[in-house]
Amino acid sequence: MERPIRILIVEDNVIIADDMQSMLEEIGYEIVDNVIVYEQAEEVLKSQQVDLVLIDIILASDKTGIDLGRHIREEYDIPFIFVTSNSDRATVENAKLVKPNGYLVKPFEQQDLYTSIEIALANFTYNAGDDKAAEMPGQEDVPMSNSVLKDSIFVKKQHLYYRIQFGDIQFIKADNVYLEVNTVDKKFLVRSPLKDYLEKLPKNKFYRAHKSYIVNVDHIDAINSKDIMINNNLIPISKDFKEFIISAMNS
Repeated sequence: MERPIRILIVEDNVIIADDMQSMLEEIGYEIVDNVIVYEQAEEVLKSQQVDLVLIDIILASDKTGIDLGRHIREEYDIPFIFVTSNSDRATVENAKLVKPNGYLVKPFEQQDLYTSIEIALANFTYNAGDDKAAEMPGQEDVPMSNSVLKDSIFVKKQHLYYRIQFGDIQFIKADNVYLEVNTVDKKFLVRSPLKDYLEKLPKNKFYRAHKSYIVNVDHIDAINSKDIMINNNLIPISKDFKEFIISAMNS
Protein backbone atom coordinates (compact mmCIF):
# COMPACT_ATOMS: atom_id res chain seq x y z
CA MET A 1 0.00 0.00 0.00
CA GLU A 2 1.19 3.51 -0.82
CA ARG A 3 2.66 5.34 2.17
CA PRO A 4 0.66 8.17 3.81
CA ILE A 5 1.34 11.84 3.12
CA ARG A 6 4.35 12.94 5.21
CA ILE A 7 3.95 16.31 6.94
CA LEU A 8 6.45 18.50 8.80
CA ILE A 9 4.99 20.78 11.50
CA VAL A 10 6.91 23.97 12.32
CA GLU A 11 5.17 25.57 15.31
CA ASP A 12 6.74 27.13 18.42
CA ASN A 13 3.66 26.66 20.63
CA VAL A 14 4.09 23.09 21.84
CA ILE A 15 0.45 22.66 22.86
CA ILE A 16 -0.84 23.80 19.46
CA ALA A 17 1.77 21.67 17.70
CA ASP A 18 0.75 18.56 19.65
CA ASP A 19 -2.94 19.22 18.92
CA MET A 20 -2.17 19.58 15.22
CA GLN A 21 -0.20 16.35 15.23
CA SER A 22 -3.06 14.48 16.90
CA MET A 23 -5.58 15.85 14.39
CA LEU A 24 -3.40 14.92 11.43
CA GLU A 25 -2.57 11.43 12.63
CA GLU A 26 -6.25 10.77 13.30
CA ILE A 27 -7.02 11.59 9.66
CA GLY A 28 -4.24 9.34 8.42
CA TYR A 29 -1.29 11.62 7.68
CA GLU A 30 2.21 10.78 8.91
CA ILE A 31 4.10 13.41 10.92
CA VAL A 32 7.76 13.45 9.92
CA ASP A 33 8.70 15.76 12.78
CA ASN A 34 7.36 18.51 15.01
CA VAL A 35 9.88 21.38 15.38
CA ILE A 36 9.85 24.92 16.74
CA VAL A 37 12.50 26.92 14.83
CA TYR A 38 13.74 27.57 11.30
CA GLU A 39 17.04 25.77 11.78
CA GLN A 40 15.40 22.55 12.97
CA ALA A 41 13.02 22.61 10.02
CA GLU A 42 15.94 23.10 7.65
CA GLU A 43 17.67 20.00 9.04
CA VAL A 44 14.54 17.87 8.69
CA LEU A 45 14.04 18.99 5.10
CA LYS A 46 17.64 18.03 4.31
CA SER A 47 17.44 14.58 5.85
CA GLN A 48 13.81 13.42 5.52
CA GLN A 49 11.29 13.00 2.75
CA VAL A 50 8.55 15.58 3.32
CA ASP A 51 5.41 16.01 1.21
CA LEU A 52 4.04 19.18 2.82
CA VAL A 53 5.05 21.67 5.54
CA LEU A 54 2.76 23.47 8.00
CA ILE A 55 4.48 26.66 9.16
CA ASP A 56 3.69 29.14 11.91
CA ILE A 57 4.73 32.61 10.73
CA ILE A 58 6.09 33.71 14.12
CA LEU A 59 8.79 31.29 15.30
CA ALA A 60 11.04 31.14 18.35
CA SER A 61 14.08 32.22 16.33
CA ASP A 62 15.43 35.21 14.42
CA LYS A 63 14.17 33.74 11.16
CA THR A 64 10.43 33.69 10.68
CA GLY A 65 8.06 31.28 9.04
CA ILE A 66 8.08 33.55 6.00
CA ASP A 67 11.86 33.08 5.79
CA LEU A 68 11.30 29.34 5.91
CA GLY A 69 8.63 29.56 3.23
CA ARG A 70 11.06 31.45 1.00
CA HIS A 71 13.73 28.80 1.62
CA ILE A 72 11.32 26.00 0.72
CA ARG A 73 10.19 27.78 -2.42
CA GLU A 74 13.81 28.26 -3.53
CA GLU A 75 15.24 24.86 -2.57
CA TYR A 76 12.43 22.28 -2.55
CA ASP A 77 9.60 21.23 -4.80
CA ILE A 78 6.96 20.75 -2.10
CA PRO A 79 3.91 22.75 -0.95
CA PHE A 80 3.66 24.61 2.35
CA ILE A 81 0.81 26.22 4.31
CA PHE A 82 1.10 29.09 6.77
CA VAL A 83 -0.76 28.34 10.02
CA THR A 84 -0.91 31.53 12.06
CA SER A 85 -2.84 33.76 14.45
CA ASN A 86 -1.88 36.77 12.32
CA SER A 87 -4.38 37.81 9.67
CA ASP A 88 -3.62 41.54 9.52
CA ARG A 89 -3.02 43.12 6.11
CA ALA A 90 0.75 43.58 6.55
CA THR A 91 1.35 39.94 7.54
CA VAL A 92 -0.81 38.64 4.71
CA GLU A 93 0.96 40.86 2.17
CA ASN A 94 4.38 39.64 3.37
CA ALA A 95 3.21 36.05 3.27
CA LYS A 96 1.94 36.44 -0.30
CA LEU A 97 5.45 37.31 -1.48
CA VAL A 98 6.65 33.73 -0.94
CA LYS A 99 3.56 32.21 -2.59
CA PRO A 100 2.29 29.79 0.08
CA ASN A 101 -0.04 27.02 -1.00
CA GLY A 102 -2.46 27.92 1.78
CA TYR A 103 -3.05 30.26 4.73
CA LEU A 104 -4.91 28.92 7.76
CA VAL A 105 -5.82 31.22 10.65
CA LYS A 106 -5.89 29.92 14.24
CA PRO A 107 -7.98 28.71 15.93
CA PHE A 108 -9.22 26.05 13.52
CA GLU A 109 -10.99 22.70 13.53
CA GLN A 110 -9.75 19.36 12.22
CA GLN A 111 -11.93 19.76 9.12
CA ASP A 112 -10.34 23.15 8.37
CA LEU A 113 -6.88 21.62 8.62
CA TYR A 114 -7.80 18.66 6.42
CA THR A 115 -9.42 20.87 3.78
CA SER A 116 -6.46 23.25 3.62
CA ILE A 117 -4.01 20.37 3.22
CA GLU A 118 -6.02 18.56 0.56
CA ILE A 119 -6.57 21.73 -1.47
CA ALA A 120 -2.86 22.56 -1.25
CA LEU A 121 -1.93 19.05 -2.37
CA ALA A 122 -4.48 19.01 -5.17
CA ASN A 123 -3.40 22.39 -6.56
CA PHE A 124 0.32 21.84 -6.28
CA THR A 125 2.09 20.74 -9.44
CA TYR A 126 5.41 18.91 -9.36
CA ASN A 127 7.68 19.04 -12.38
CA ALA A 128 6.25 16.36 -14.61
CA GLY A 129 9.50 15.64 -16.45
CA ASP A 130 8.99 13.93 -19.77
CA ASP A 131 5.94 11.93 -18.72
CA LYS A 132 3.02 12.38 -21.08
CA ALA A 133 -0.54 11.59 -20.18
CA ALA A 134 -2.63 9.55 -22.59
CA GLU A 135 -5.09 11.58 -24.63
CA MET A 136 -8.61 10.84 -25.74
CA PRO A 137 -10.69 12.69 -28.37
CA GLY A 138 -12.94 15.26 -26.72
CA GLN A 139 -11.14 15.18 -23.35
CA GLU A 140 -9.87 18.57 -22.20
CA ASP A 141 -6.14 19.05 -21.91
CA VAL A 142 -5.87 19.97 -18.23
CA PRO A 143 -2.89 19.68 -15.92
CA MET A 144 -3.10 16.64 -13.73
CA SER A 145 -3.52 17.12 -10.03
CA ASN A 146 -1.48 15.96 -8.26
CA SER A 147 1.55 13.79 -7.82
CA VAL A 148 1.74 14.69 -4.14
CA LEU A 149 -1.23 12.35 -3.70
CA LYS A 150 0.86 9.61 -5.30
CA ASP A 151 -1.51 6.70 -6.06
CA SER A 152 -4.44 7.57 -3.83
CA ILE A 153 -7.06 10.07 -2.73
CA PHE A 154 -8.94 10.69 0.53
CA VAL A 155 -12.73 10.24 0.55
CA LYS A 156 -14.90 11.08 3.56
CA LYS A 157 -17.44 8.55 4.84
CA GLN A 158 -19.29 9.50 8.02
CA HIS A 159 -16.57 10.80 10.39
CA LEU A 160 -13.58 9.11 8.77
CA TYR A 161 -11.43 9.90 5.75
CA TYR A 162 -10.65 6.76 3.79
CA ARG A 163 -7.54 6.56 1.66
CA ILE A 164 -8.46 4.92 -1.66
CA GLN A 165 -5.89 3.70 -4.12
CA PHE A 166 -6.61 5.04 -7.60
CA GLY A 167 -6.28 1.49 -8.91
CA ASP A 168 -9.14 0.35 -6.63
CA ILE A 169 -11.61 2.86 -8.09
CA GLN A 170 -13.67 1.09 -10.76
CA PHE A 171 -16.07 3.83 -11.84
CA ILE A 172 -17.67 7.06 -10.65
CA LYS A 173 -21.32 7.90 -11.25
CA ALA A 174 -22.86 11.38 -11.09
CA ASP A 175 -26.09 11.57 -9.10
CA ASN A 176 -27.43 15.13 -8.85
CA VAL A 177 -24.93 17.12 -6.73
CA TYR A 178 -23.15 13.98 -5.50
CA LEU A 179 -20.77 11.48 -7.03
CA GLU A 180 -20.89 7.78 -6.21
CA VAL A 181 -17.29 6.52 -6.11
CA ASN A 182 -17.33 2.73 -6.62
CA THR A 183 -14.39 0.59 -5.57
CA VAL A 184 -14.08 -3.19 -5.64
CA ASP A 185 -16.09 -3.61 -2.43
CA LYS A 186 -17.27 -0.16 -1.26
CA LYS A 187 -19.20 2.92 -2.35
CA PHE A 188 -18.50 6.49 -1.23
CA LEU A 189 -20.55 9.65 -1.77
CA VAL A 190 -18.60 12.79 -2.69
CA ARG A 191 -20.02 16.27 -3.24
CA SER A 192 -18.30 17.46 -6.41
CA PRO A 193 -18.97 18.15 -10.11
CA LEU A 194 -17.93 15.18 -12.25
CA LYS A 195 -15.62 17.33 -14.38
CA ASP A 196 -13.75 18.66 -11.33
CA TYR A 197 -13.29 15.18 -9.88
CA LEU A 198 -11.92 13.89 -13.17
CA GLU A 199 -9.09 16.43 -12.91
CA LYS A 200 -7.91 14.80 -9.65
CA LEU A 201 -7.48 11.37 -11.24
CA PRO A 202 -4.66 9.95 -13.39
CA LYS A 203 -5.40 10.87 -17.01
CA ASN A 204 -3.95 7.67 -18.42
CA LYS A 205 -6.44 5.50 -16.49
CA PHE A 206 -9.63 7.50 -15.97
CA TYR A 207 -11.88 8.79 -18.73
CA ARG A 208 -15.31 10.30 -19.01
CA ALA A 209 -17.13 7.47 -20.74
CA HIS A 210 -20.53 9.17 -20.61
CA LYS A 211 -21.92 12.49 -19.37
CA SER A 212 -22.69 10.80 -16.03
CA TYR A 213 -19.76 8.38 -15.68
CA ILE A 214 -16.00 8.29 -15.21
CA VAL A 215 -14.44 4.85 -15.64
CA ASN A 216 -11.10 3.27 -14.86
CA VAL A 217 -10.17 1.52 -18.11
CA ASP A 218 -8.21 -1.14 -16.20
CA HIS A 219 -11.50 -2.49 -14.82
CA ILE A 220 -13.43 -2.84 -18.09
CA ASP A 221 -14.55 -6.49 -18.45
CA ALA A 222 -16.60 -6.27 -21.66
CA ILE A 223 -17.88 -3.81 -24.26
CA ASN A 224 -20.67 -3.61 -26.82
CA SER A 225 -21.96 -0.83 -29.04
CA LYS A 226 -23.67 1.05 -26.21
CA ASP A 227 -22.22 -0.11 -22.91
CA ILE A 228 -19.21 -1.41 -21.04
CA MET A 229 -19.30 -3.86 -18.17
CA ILE A 230 -17.36 -3.31 -14.95
CA ASN A 231 -17.84 -5.82 -12.12
CA ASN A 232 -21.26 -6.84 -13.51
CA ASN A 233 -22.37 -3.20 -13.78
CA LEU A 234 -23.53 -2.05 -17.22
CA ILE A 235 -22.33 1.51 -17.87
CA PRO A 236 -23.50 3.55 -20.88
CA ILE A 237 -20.77 5.00 -23.10
CA SER A 238 -20.55 7.75 -25.69
CA LYS A 239 -19.69 7.13 -29.33
CA ASP A 240 -16.31 8.86 -28.91
CA PHE A 241 -15.42 6.71 -25.92
CA LYS A 242 -16.40 3.49 -27.70
CA GLU A 243 -14.19 4.42 -30.67
CA PHE A 244 -11.34 5.32 -28.31
CA ILE A 245 -11.52 1.99 -26.45
CA ILE A 246 -11.75 -0.10 -29.63
CA SER A 247 -8.85 1.83 -31.15
CA ALA A 248 -6.75 1.32 -27.98
CA MET A 249 -7.47 -2.42 -27.94
CA ASN A 250 -6.47 -2.81 -31.57
CA SER A 251 -3.30 -0.71 -31.41
